[in-house]
Amino acid sequence: QLVSAKTGDGVKELLDAVVELIPPPSGDKNKPLRALVFDSTFDSYKGAIIYVRIVDGELQKSDSTRFLSTNQHADTLDIGFFQPTMTQAKGLSTGEVGYVATGLKSIRDVTVGDTLSFIDSDVDPIPGYQELKSMVYAGLYPSDGESYQQLRDALEKLQLNDAAFSFQPESSVALGFGFRCGFLGLLHMDVVQERLEREYDLDLIITSPSVLYKVLKNDGVELEIQNPSQLPSQGEIMELMEPWLEVTVVTPTQYIGAIMELITSRRGELRNIEYIQSISSTTDDDKSRALLSFYVPLSEVILDLHDQIKSKSQGYASLDYNQTQYRTASLSKLEILVNYEPVDALSSIVHRDRATYQGRNVVKQLTELIPRQLFPIPIQASVNGRVIARETVRALRKNVLAKCYGGDITRKRKLLQKQAEGKKRMKMIGHVEVPQEAFIAILKNDN
Repeated sequence: QLVSAKTGDGVKELLDAVVELIPPPSGDKNKPLRALVFDSTFDSYKGAIIYVRIVDGELQKSDSTRFLSTNQHADTLDIGFFQPTMTQAKGLSTGEVGYVATGLKSIRDVTVGDTLSFIDSDVDPIPGYQELKSMVYAGLYPSDGESYQQLRDALEKLQLNDAAFSFQPESSVALGFGFRCGFLGLLHMDVVQERLEREYDLDLIITSPSVLYKVLKNDGVELEIQNPSQLPSQGEIMELMEPWLEVTVVTPTQYIGAIMELITSRRGELRNIEYIQSISSTTDDDKSRALLSFYVPLSEVILDLHDQIKSKSQGYASLDYNQTQYRTASLSKLEILVNYEPVDALSSIVHRDRATYQGRNVVKQLTELIPRQLFPIPIQASVNGRVIARETVRALRKNVLAKCYGGDITRKRKLLQKQAEGKKRMKMIGHVEVPQEAFIAILKNDN
């Protein structure tokens, strides 16, 4: 039987077969209400609207309900099903899927995966739901401070139907007020950034992505570090751990060497090589593929590993990964100091083998981006209090002898000495502000 959605041929027979062959949802209509929240949206008049599947019991309009995980109470202002648009109904019964308008104005009270029940019901939550945990963190800042509240409102609306997305306010001396956001991965981060810019017309600055580190202190306390500024001093740390991934790469055999060289340079460990021969291919070696398995730190994957693998393989290789475990690593906090003052927005946690290279790279960029002042500006990269790279922005020199067309040499020496003393005082009390354009240029380069 052929089915055409365009002409409608066979659609009735297909739906009859679905009803006949697929068993109905399990559940007990006589038990107390249990409904699974699988999605949600927000309406300015009806508040939070949740999409539910009724597992047990029945739900009628005007029933008083509560969410089991947050213990938040809500009234059923409107209820119905999808046909395919929202269609009002008197209620929903066991096995049915529909929507419920709760009237809640705070979207944080609704969590995807939560269980909805009556206020006085003593029931167990629907099993199988686990709260998603962010793997990649980055700072989101509005390009102008006036858009801070608009950014907050947009993030709250995105969080309503994205259980994997999290955020909390943070501030930076250089970038102002913003939010520290958690994502499942780089693709998730790119999608959120794109939605914020397109749907909410926001101009954003996003900091370099980082991962969730774990720190075991000397007193036995374990901390989770999302931001380099949260890292304790080196003397308090017993172990610093980072997440590792099990990475799988499928590639044509002629690119094996290039991909292995790339991943091992990112501290990757080769686990296994398996050759795959396609059934439809000939016996030529160049048409076979290889399955490469590695262990790679997550901090190395989130930079540009996927793009580099595509480049090395001319677009033929594919990358997949799963998080495995945390490992102790030789990591340090890389600080950037401008005029001997640390710039928190440019701090990062890096492997000690790459700290010198990365520090020199950032220092060199800042030297070209920071405007010159009337006094020299030292720019330093520091690891554990030890300076590993330094550049100096040369001072502007005002020609104080321009009006001296002659006269005694002592007059010129006096003017030059006065200028030197003034620059010395300015260097001691002068404050250097790193322009926002410099941060944007460096962060874009890191991303």
